Amino acid sequence: MLTRYLTSLNVSFNPFSPLSKTPRVLLAMLPPNARSTMQITTKMLPRESTEPPTLELKFKDGKLMKMEVGKKLKVQDVVHEVERHSRILKREEELKG
Repeated sequence: MLTRYLTSLNVSFNPFSPLSKTPRVLLAMLPPNARSTMQITTKMLPRESTEPPTLELKFKDGKLMKMEVGKKLKVQDVVHEVERHSRILKREEELKG
């Protein structure tokens, strides 16, 4: 996953909910130096919480992606969206020189 163009990542999830698999796996996929290159904020919801897990990704160009993670949004879908926008930013960077 291209994390070079991410500036911040905000995650909220209930660690005991099966719907929280996507945010947990996404956090595990981040490289070891991710905290030095981007701002990562995690919010653990209580066990009784019915609030759905959420992801907020902010890119260097200012684009903010808000995703409600649930049964229909898997980690591959999130990675695909992040890489798609990162490739666009990479292409723009290469064209600028």
